[in-house]
Amino acid sequence: MENIQQFKSVRSFVGAKNFEESRTFYKELGFSEVVLAENLSLFKIDKKLSFYLQKAYVKDWVDNSMLFLELEHLEEYLAELKSKKLTEKFSNVKISEIVINNWGKEFFLHDPSGILWHIGCFNN
Repeated sequence: MENIQQFKSVRSFVGAKNFEESRTFYKELGFSEVVLAENLSLFKIDKKLSFYLQKAYVKDWVDNSMLFLELEHLEEYLAELKSKKLTEKFSNVKISEIVINNWGKEFFLHDPSGILWHIGCFNN
C-alpha cells in the first residue's frame, strides 16, 4: 500500500530545569520562540527545524535527552558559538571541541539543564 500521507515534521519535547534561563539560552543560539502556553514554547530555526521546550524537569529524563543537529559548516558554527561566550553567560553550559568519527564529525553542546546536543556533519 502506498503512503499518501505528507509528513511535515518531527519535534522533540525538551525539559528545562530553569525554564527562563533555557528560553534565553535558545534565543541566544539563534532560535526564534513561539510561546504556546506559560509552560511551553516552540523554538524554531531555519523555518524547518524546531522543538518544544517545556517548563518540566525530571532529572533522569533530562540527563538522558540528546538531540542531533546536522549542518554543513561545522567549524564555522563552533567558532560562532564560542564567540557568544555561552559558557560564561549560562550555568552548566559546556561546548566541546570537534571529534572526528568514522561517519563524520561532531561537537557537543550541553544546555543549561544538561540536554546534550550533538552538532555535526556526515561524510559524503
